[in-house]
Amino acid sequence: MVADLAVIGLGYVGLPLAQEATRSGLTVLGFDISQGVVDELNAGRSHVDDLVDGDIAEMRAAGFRATTDAAELATASTVVVCVPTPLSDEGGPDLRAVISASEAIAGRLRAGMLVILESTTYPGTTDEVVRPLLERTGLVAGTDFHLAFSPERIDPGNATFGMKNTPKVVGGHTGACTAAAAAFYRRFVDTVVEAKSTREAETAKLLENTYRHINIALVNEMAMFCHELDIDLWDVIRLASSKPFGFQPFYPGPGVGGHCIPIDPNYLSHNVRARLGYPFRFVELAQEINATMPTYVAQRVQNILNRDRKAVNGSRVLLLGVTYKRDIADQRESPAVPVARRLLALGADVTFHDPYVQEWNVNDAVLERVDDLEPALATADVVVVLQHHREYDGEMIAKNAVRVLDTRGFTPPSSTVEHL
Repeated sequence: MVADLAVIGLGYVGLPLAQEATRSGLTVLGFDISQGVVDELNAGRSHVDDLVDGDIAEMRAAGFRATTDAAELATASTVVVCVPTPLSDEGGPDLRAVISASEAIAGRLRAGMLVILESTTYPGTTDEVVRPLLERTGLVAGTDFHLAFSPERIDPGNATFGMKNTPKVVGGHTGACTAAAAAFYRRFVDTVVEAKSTREAETAKLLENTYRHINIALVNEMAMFCHELDIDLWDVIRLASSKPFGFQPFYPGPGVGGHCIPIDPNYLSHNVRARLGYPFRFVELAQEINATMPTYVAQRVQNILNRDRKAVNGSRVLLLGVTYKRDIADQRESPAVPVARRLLALGADVTFHDPYVQEWNVNDAVLERVDDLEPALATADVVVVLQHHREYDGEMIAKNAVRVLDTRGFTPPSSTVEHL
């Protein structure tokens, strides 16, 4: 098989990319180090929220195939790296997967190949980490092969914006590299935005997520003092949102989850400290505020129980929605985990319900899942709404639960309901 494109990393980023490229008529090879993922895809089964089995079947019919054999990368004219970059123990990005992918490409690199990194990372990674690994072959980026960075903008569960209609930022090692990468993406993306270089493209991704991280922290801190001052923050946000300019609404919650918001801004903060020797104060303050939200939620539960003359120890607490985002099964960095951990540490009897999660592990133990929601609401001492899944009826929850702490603000106000 000679491939137009090889995608390294077949997760939430790589698989939608492979799908859209396949739809455009490109011959696509998928590479992943997980034999289980490869076997499932080759059998026509999806493992990510945004693609169903039928989508994989269509890709397979169009020639898509997955493999764990890195030697097959040599057949591709373009290779896109979509591997995870979690935080390291030191607080910066863990680049082991990026390095491993770069080494795999280097062993098969040939003149004329286009290599693009999509994994989120700190500014300079493409030029300072990936390029030297590839140039060990003797081939030179910008002369013998093209090298670029294009930040992924996949939003799991977003039914409006996907791979094709979300503008794609592209920055190359040279102007020719940028042009080559832009031409590649224009084959299946509606709008391509060219950056000055790889560093600007890398930093743009971090700015996008840092913007959200800081604004979420702002409303989370406002939620705390508005509660103390008996001010309805949700009504405040509604009122502020009536302004047609100069304001964009953000909403409080039990913390931040997913790969982007709790992780990506730390790349920039770590890079600033390491290279410039001083802190990125906005990012570090936002991280501090957002990281305290699970403990704050647990404290609010404790206060609710205290008003009913009950201790947390032995009380039944039902958590609704344990994924990091509504209407998807993705649990990466979900704030529901630290909320549950804190409540368990206080002695609460914690159960959960989530239409997208059948088994949930906290502290290496499987928590009890409630199957029949309505009677479970009535028997819990406190119901904590952590995620607003479409399946949840706010009025039904408020009507049947003894006490509710709603961190998402969608249940109707009543004497038994508190909003964050």
